[in-house]
Amino acid sequence: MTQAALSHLKVLDLSRVLAGPWCTQMLADMGADVVKVERPVSGDDTRHWGPPFLKDAQGQDTAHASYFTTCNRNKRSIAVDIAKPEGQALIRQMALGSDILVENFKVGGLAHYGLDYASLHAVNPRLIYCSVTGFGQDGPYAERAGYDLMIQAMSGMMSITGKAEGTPGGTPQRVGVALTDLFAGVYACSAILAALEVRHRTGLGQHIDMSLLDVGMAILANQAAGFLNTGASPTRQGNTHPSLVPYQDFATADGAMLLAVGNDGQFARFAQAAEQAQWANDPRFATNTDRVRHRDALVPLIEAETRKRSTAQWIALLEHRAVPCGPINTVAQAFEDAQVKARQLVVEQPLTAAATAQTGIASIASVASPLRLLDTPPVLHRAPPALGEHTDEVLSELGLDSAALAHLRAMGVVG
Repeated sequence: MTQAALSHLKVLDLSRVLAGPWCTQMLADMGADVVKVERPVSGDDTRHWGPPFLKDAQGQDTAHASYFTTCNRNKRSIAVDIAKPEGQALIRQMALGSDILVENFKVGGLAHYGLDYASLHAVNPRLIYCSVTGFGQDGPYAERAGYDLMIQAMSGMMSITGKAEGTPGGTPQRVGVALTDLFAGVYACSAILAALEVRHRTGLGQHIDMSLLDVGMAILANQAAGFLNTGASPTRQGNTHPSLVPYQDFATADGAMLLAVGNDGQFARFAQAAEQAQWANDPRFATNTDRVRHRDALVPLIEAETRKRSTAQWIALLEHRAVPCGPINTVAQAFEDAQVKARQLVVEQPLTAAATAQTGIASIASVASPLRLLDTPPVLHRAPPALGEHTDEVLSELGLDSAALAHLRAMGVVG
């Protein structure tokens, strides 16, 4: 059987909530052995971020929030109190045998416990140590806590999200998921993989300084490039695109559809399908630049046509002409989509007997990894763990016997 891409790596996960755990789940999906360190009793904050809550076999809400399952599959959970010296000693011992450590404590927070990069690098120079914070390890905001919503606001993301200024409801809006947290996790994973390549050459690990604000500014992408090179600050414009027309939602006979024309050939084919072939030769609309400049004239003409057919009729008409279009689905409708089903994007993982006994839940559903490495595909070997489910297993691997584990548990060091 082919081994997963990262099955040779051990990851110590000291992160909570979303950005760090999203990164470590990516590593776990690629086969790394990820040990998630949680606080005894309460665990990761997101275990309690509900509703929605997971449901038991009778369909009743449990005390376990579904949020936690977003980014913690394929991991082993241990409950260790790192505020106690004995807990710190356990983490240091685990760090000695780890390739990667990911944490998202406040800047300097782990130094109090002797678990900062400098301390652990001294005992394991090969350790790749990734710190995920709101604002980075330096600068005037370094010691501030950072949350995704704050970063969406500060970075300007909210200023370009939502209906246009002056229209009903035209106020800044957040993106519907914690976008900067998720991108920070992806960037952190990329940086870790790069650091592994460096370690192949040098034998040494390094410290990765990952900032949500840095990520938030980076993912402004073309909007940032436009501002930096023209001085014009972009504004909200709803579902339209600043540089492409037509590239937005349009009303249909039974709802709405999304039309995403990215070049002049696509526009000509759309115009022909709409029985308005003359649009492609109209000097106002012949090129994308023309269409952007005459957006206010073109969009009403298009919508007058799109209202004549249903969404399904438009999709059937345009798809074989290679004109990008589609429905505007709810999440429920998206999971019913034929392509989503064909790609097997929903995975169901059974819980262990111990986890089921603790939670009352038999299985957990999640979205499959999009990392389709065809020779070394992602793995699914563990459902999101119950709190402390693997404490005894992991610590016994460090050489602790049952008496030592019982002593630590009696002291409140482990849960």
